Amino acid sequence: MDLGLRGKWALVCGASKGLGLGCARALVQEGVNVLMVARGREQLETSATELIAACADSTGASVLFCAQDITTEAGRAAVFAVRGDFDIVVTNAGGPPTGNFRDWDRDAWIKAVDANMLTPIELIKATVDGMAARGFGRVVNITSSAVKSPIDILGLSNGARSGLTGFVAGVARSSLAAQGVTINNLLPGAFDTDRLRSTLQGTAQKSGQPLDAVTDQRRQAIPARRFGTPDEFGAVCAFLCSRQAGYITGQNVLVDGGAYPGTF
Repeated sequence: MDLGLRGKWALVCGASKGLGLGCARALVQEGVNVLMVARGREQLETSATELIAACADSTGASVLFCAQDITTEAGRAAVFAVRGDFDIVVTNAGGPPTGNFRDWDRDAWIKAVDANMLTPIELIKATVDGMAARGFGRVVNITSSAVKSPIDILGLSNGARSGLTGFVAGVARSSLAAQGVTINNLLPGAFDTDRLRSTLQGTAQKSGQPLDAVTDQRRQAIPARRFGTPDEFGAVCAFLCSRQAGYITGQNVLVDGGAYPGTF
């Protein structure tokens, strides 16, 4: 299926590895020009170089990278200095640390909200009016399955990402929808990423169980009996960005191998 995205420009955050890289790869494979952003320059440059070699040469897509902390005002300014207008924005920031809510002070909460709620909102503010003027735009916020099925040790993430979910529910149904701009949230379950390994480590420490046992329990609790891959996740992201997905907006798309047990 041709997703109708060739020649579009996308900003993909947290793109040096994991789910962000999976999204960047899927978009480049569709001929989308991508600006990859992440904090660590070395890993980001390596991933961008590999992506150019693997995909860009065959699709003709441009791949740029900018090593900045997108959660800061200075970082966002540096990114938009590279390019100001985007047809697609994939927001993604590293999740806050796991732990016990009794140990989190105000600074911990502010940092979580700033990264996982306010930063996506700032990126939306900076880009959607230009999208609307051109009659096409896609925003995909990578959040978490914990928005629908909270995990106790992920309280900072549960709270901050739920705030973003509420905001998107309103703005996605504004006049932007009639101007060809969609805004959706993509909720990953257990994917084979550094974030999952960190969460499993936290669970093992809290429960006193071996990491291997905790990992196997988590895997067996998923109907698919496996963890997802970043490329699978990226494919869903690319579809939400497609012209064919123009009638999908304000939605929370859960990608979790069937782990969420609810009907709705």
